[in-house]
Amino acid sequence: MRTSLRLGLVVMAAMFGGSELASAQTAKIKLGYAKCAHCLPMSLIPGMAKGVEVEATGFNSGNDVLTALISKSIDVAQVTYLHYITALDKGFDVVAVSGQINGGSECLSSAKLNLPPDDWSAFKATVAKAKSDGQPLKVAASRGNAQDIHMRGAFLKQGVDPNKDIQFINIPNPSDHLAALQRGEVDMICSVEPFASQIRLAGAGKHFVLPYDQAAGNLTNLIVTRSDVIASQRAGVQGIVTAVVELDNRLMADKGPWIDVINKLTGLDKTVATEALNNASPDPAIHRSQTLAIAAMMRDLKYISKDVSAEAEKNMDYSFLEQATGKAKNDLGY
Repeated sequence: MRTSLRLGLVVMAAMFGGSELASAQTAKIKLGYAKCAHCLPMSLIPGMAKGVEVEATGFNSGNDVLTALISKSIDVAQVTYLHYITALDKGFDVVAVSGQINGGSECLSSAKLNLPPDDWSAFKATVAKAKSDGQPLKVAASRGNAQDIHMRGAFLKQGVDPNKDIQFINIPNPSDHLAALQRGEVDMICSVEPFASQIRLAGAGKHFVLPYDQAAGNLTNLIVTRSDVIASQRAGVQGIVTAVVELDNRLMADKGPWIDVINKLTGLDKTVATEALNNASPDPAIHRSQTLAIAAMMRDLKYISKDVSAEAEKNMDYSFLEQATGKAKNDLGY
């Protein structure tokens, strides 16, 4: 009897000891993402990732997410191609490991501007007249986000210098864009989904253009980490990238969970969420050549101080995507 009891205790100790060992070996990743329509699905990653414990945190903007990554408050971040280039320009240690979802930018004009949709000639004439009258057009965005750089690049390509021909207004929180346009404080806003759809459906602004005719196209979101995280938590980073690929595949087949998460985390109704997804496309690839074009455009716009194309190319690690998809990097945007 005593022998049986001792044997049972030994077995139990082995079981619990094994469990603690397994727990100690499980990778733990702190993940950050911004609060926009194409960013919010990242909140679903903790429930999908396998072999890694994920603690996910939503931030107001991509700038806040990047700051958290650089300060080592988080391990993996959803930011934008713009943030990636900006970080490299400042000498920060960031490594791109996956794409996520692109799109989400829209320029909306005030009703008083009476600007026809997609009519660049009318826009340029309006900009020129306002400038000659000594009251440059007031154009807003959240400085430093993808929509800001999309708008600046599109304007520059049309011959409108965003640094000289308009008055730029910085409204950091996109959720404040609707009120600024509604109060007549600005003439145009380049906003991010779902707030762009909210503005349009509320009648506070009219669609002018999707500002994708520039070097960045509609590229927006990247998943990035640091080299020390890859060295110490490679399995964890792989778990995140694999989950992002699986998430994108699911969202391409069914937008229901995407609409639900926008509704839950922004408080905006499902009509707005559904409309927002007309301007978003899941895409886990890392687009190398376009990234280099973005870097050149940002240098032209004086958003960065030097040529970072070599660093941008060097700091793209396709190995996680290759393992997650079973494809070669040449089929993943390289």
